[in-house]
Amino acid sequence: MNVTVRGEPLAAVAADAIVVGVYADDKKLREPAAGVDRAAGGAVRDVLDAEKFQGKVGHVTHLHTNGRLPARRVVVVGLGKRAETTAEVVRRAAASGLRRSRDLGARTVAIEVLADRLPARQRAQAVVEGGVLGTYTFDRYKREKSDKQVETLQVVEPDGRQRRDAAEGARRGEVFAEATWFARDLVNAPANEVHPTHLARVAADIARAAGLELQVLERAECRKLGMGAFLGVAAGSEQPPKFIHLTYAPSGRRRKKVAVIGKGITFDSGGLDLKSAEGMLRMKDDMSGAAAVLGIMRALPALKPAAEVHGLIAAAENMPSGSAIRPGDILRAMNGTTIEIGNTDAEGRLTLADAICYAGQKVGADEIVDMATLTGACVVALGPLCSGLFANDQALADRLLAAAEAAGEQVWQLPLIDEYREHLKSDVADLNNVGPRGGGAITAGLFLKEFAGDRSWAHLDIAGPAFVEKDTPLAPKGGTGCAVRTLLTYLTGADR
Repeated sequence: MNVTVRGEPLAAVAADAIVVGVYADDKKLREPAAGVDRAAGGAVRDVLDAEKFQGKVGHVTHLHTNGRLPARRVVVVGLGKRAETTAEVVRRAAASGLRRSRDLGARTVAIEVLADRLPARQRAQAVVEGGVLGTYTFDRYKREKSDKQVETLQVVEPDGRQRRDAAEGARRGEVFAEATWFARDLVNAPANEVHPTHLARVAADIARAAGLELQVLERAECRKLGMGAFLGVAAGSEQPPKFIHLTYAPSGRRRKKVAVIGKGITFDSGGLDLKSAEGMLRMKDDMSGAAAVLGIMRALPALKPAAEVHGLIAAAENMPSGSAIRPGDILRAMNGTTIEIGNTDAEGRLTLADAICYAGQKVGADEIVDMATLTGACVVALGPLCSGLFANDQALADRLLAAAEAAGEQVWQLPLIDEYREHLKSDVADLNNVGPRGGGAITAGLFLKEFAGDRSWAHLDIAGPAFVEKDTPLAPKGGTGCAVRTLLTYLTGADR
């Protein structure tokens, strides 16, 4: 989608469709909806009255202009109560308006910088994010593809004093949305194509295009580093493991060194503790954390944060075979910790353990943030639309929570209860990789905390929102690109 910023009044823009917002508690139309209504001879007001349009968030209607405006159609979206307007309201309104425009066959759409209560930069970013994310489709493997798609999005800001801010916000929104699309495409593609070698190729493509440094460690190199936990998970698959390390270095003085780690299990059968057929069906999404890392690293050169960022992915398949790890086996992680395998389906924490060790020992990261579709227990606790946050540094947790709120992604902090640490005790090793059923998301977080040591570390369990089973306001059924926008928001402010 080509995104541009225009300065003339919305009613004067020639497009297949123009999108205007209406507040729920306004007795009369505000600008620019009022200007569009005047130019259309009162047709907008007539339609709203006839349909008893209430302006609730997500509500949408439209009318044909019949030549009274340069635009062929007017799409009206609800903004809810004016005092309750947030960036997320704008995102959802823009998504609704762009989807309706697309479904009407519009290829060029102009949209006001919705919600006058917010700064122009924030409004423009939200408009573009919502419009692009809300029109995402994944039809790569379909013979018959829809020809309905919005090719050009024109963001209208008539106030010349705010146009520069609007242009900056629109560009930022475009980068955020494209990074999320990129992650969604990786998650939605099948595991027979998206395997560890494929993720390494994608990382190489990103490095070439974006000017990032790339190192891909093969099995032998990982063995030399002592990554026994990661290699143990990979042992049952014919697909070779790949440890991917992408580096973004800022052009000026480095303010902070941050490692972002994504769980990269490209297919999770459960290993010898085999999942059920139903439980295995969606397991191509177990690399959603890795997809998020690749989307983030791809976007950073355009955003130019002052932080040095290292994207780490321990990519592997978890498969059953004669060479697979068994319940009762003992693995040794990179920091020397021995781990008894209580369940081979608790594999993600094993790969993350070595990645966290690497971030500390080889990267020397000031902060470590991992993202993983880690536990069903987190979904039980928070449902399918909210990620769980765990951290050993409350200041880092607070910054991530603020970033998530700004990005419009649902995140809730859960506790790391020290008493639950005993649930990970083993009779024969330093740790067991599983604990009891109750508090499973917490014990998984406590397991990862062991490998962070004294470094600031946070863990996002994205098992619920990484892949949705029905359409949401900003994403259709499938991979969502969860955590991409939260981490981009955080990283671009990590120098403050």
